[in-house]
Amino acid sequence: MSKRTFGLTAAVLLCAGALAGFSTSSVQAGEAPVKCHLTYSLSGWSVIYQHAEGRGDVKCDNGQSAAVSISMYGGGLTAGKFHVTGHGDISHVYGIKDVYGGYAQAGASAGVVRSGTLQVLTKGTTSIALSGSGEGINLGVAVDKFDIEPIGR
Repeated sequence: MSKRTFGLTAAVLLCAGALAGFSTSSVQAGEAPVKCHLTYSLSGWSVIYQHAEGRGDVKCDNGQSAAVSISMYGGGLTAGKFHVTGHGDISHVYGIKDVYGGYAQAGASAGVVRSGTLQVLTKGTTSIALSGSGEGINLGVAVDKFDIEPIGR
């Protein structure tokens, strides 16, 4: 093999290796987890069965955002009518589409007139930590389903 052929072969392999490195790093960057944030407002009632509906906004650190509808359902020992506003931090997602769907929740709350909420919900490996404050009357423990869906879907 001549020096020229060897040089061209080395240059081609070097370029191929550089391109492979670029594609690998861009794939890894695309697969990096992002954090998303939810602001929400829910209103509902509960008499043994709990139900609430509302709206919110999701904004992710990668620039994605969407208006969402929220529904919460559950059973347990609860009674009352309530309105809650707050925010949530969503982790272990790779894009806003990972936020949508149903989350399982197990939480406890008690209060009259004003009460605070702090609950963690999960959907596979995705989790959302919700905090908020509310007005109304509620008392009890409930296991719920919490759905987040994009508006207009």
